Amino acid sequence: MHSEIENMITTDILIIGAGPVGLFTVFEAGLLKLRCHLIDSLPEPGGQCAEIYPKKPIYDIPGFPEVLAGDLVSNLMKQIEPFNPTFTLGESAVTVEETEDDQFIVTTDKGTKHKAPIVAIAGGLGVFTPRKPPIANITDFEDKGIKYIVKDPEEWRDKKVVISGGGDTALDWTIYFAETLNCDVTLVHRSQSFRAHNDSVQKAMDMAEAGKLKLMLDSEVVALKGGDHLETVTIKSKSGDIIEEAVDSWLPLFGLTPKLGPIAEWGLEIEKGAIKVDNATDYRTNRPGIYAIGDVNTYPGKLKLILCGFHEATIMCQSAFAKIYPDKKNVLKYTTVNGVNAF
Repeated sequence: MHSEIENMITTDILIIGAGPVGLFTVFEAGLLKLRCHLIDSLPEPGGQCAEIYPKKPIYDIPGFPEVLAGDLVSNLMKQIEPFNPTFTLGESAVTVEETEDDQFIVTTDKGTKHKAPIVAIAGGLGVFTPRKPPIANITDFEDKGIKYIVKDPEEWRDKKVVISGGGDTALDWTIYFAETLNCDVTLVHRSQSFRAHNDSVQKAMDMAEAGKLKLMLDSEVVALKGGDHLETVTIKSKSGDIIEEAVDSWLPLFGLTPKLGPIAEWGLEIEKGAIKVDNATDYRTNRPGIYAIGDVNTYPGKLKLILCGFHEATIMCQSAFAKIYPDKKNVLKYTTVNGVNAF
C-alpha cells in the first residue's frame, strides 16, 4: 500500500480528456498557479482535432479567420508550455473513488492511479463510432474507397468523390474538396434542408450554381459496386430516379456515435448521453469536486462548440481555485497587463 501511494500521480486538477478544451483548461488553471495532469485514451494530445480531422479548417475560433484543427492543437500546446502540464496518454480513466480527505483517486485501464482534489471531465463526446448507412456490402469497401472520416485530405486530391450528409462536416469537406483539392465532388443529401451553418450552405449552393460542385438533394446512396476497390455508387432520388456514378471514393459523413464509456458509471447525472452540469454557477456535476466542460456536458441552451468549452473551462478553474483554497482570495488579473510569466 505504501508503494502504491508513492507511485500515485498527484496534482491540483485532474483533467479527463486532452482535446482542445482540456488543453485550454491547463492555461486557465496555470494563471491561478494550479497544477494540471491530463488523461487521454489517445496516444497524443489533441482529441478529435488531432486524431480524426487534423487538416479540417475551423472558422469560429476568436482571432483566427481560419485555422486547421491540428494547428489549433499545436498552438494550444505552445500556449500551455509555461505551466508544465503532465500527461497519461494511451490510457482510459475507468474508476473514481473519494478519499476521507476530500480527494479523488482515478484509476486507468492500465492501473495507473491519480489523486487530485478536483476532477474536470473534458472528454468531448466520449468514444466514437461512425454512423453507417444500411447498405449490405458496405464493409467490403471500407478503406477500399469508403472512409467515414477525413484525416489527410490530400489523399483525395484530383479524385472523383461522392460525399453524403447534411451537417457541417459534410458541407465543409465538400467545399474544401472542390476549392482546394480540385476534386470532382458531388454532395448527396436526403433532404432539401441542411443541419449546417447558413453561410456554408449558401456557399455550397453558389458553387453548385457556378458548376464547381454538384448537389443531389432528396437523394441517397443505396448500392455499391466494385472489385478490390469501390468503383460505382448507385444514387436514388425520392422521385424514384436512379443514377450510377463512377467514383474513386465515397465518404458517408453522417457523424459519429458517441459513448461515455466507464465515466457513465461514476454516479454522475446523465441526460441523453451527456453529463448534466449547473451552468448557472461553474459547470459542476452532482458530485462536488467533479466538473464537466466542453461537449461532454449538457445544460439548458448548451452549444457544442470549442469556443464555448473554452469559456466553461475558465469559469470552472475559478471555482476549482476556491474549492482548493477556501481561505484565499483570488484577484482576477489580466494577461494583457501582467503577461503569462507574472502568474
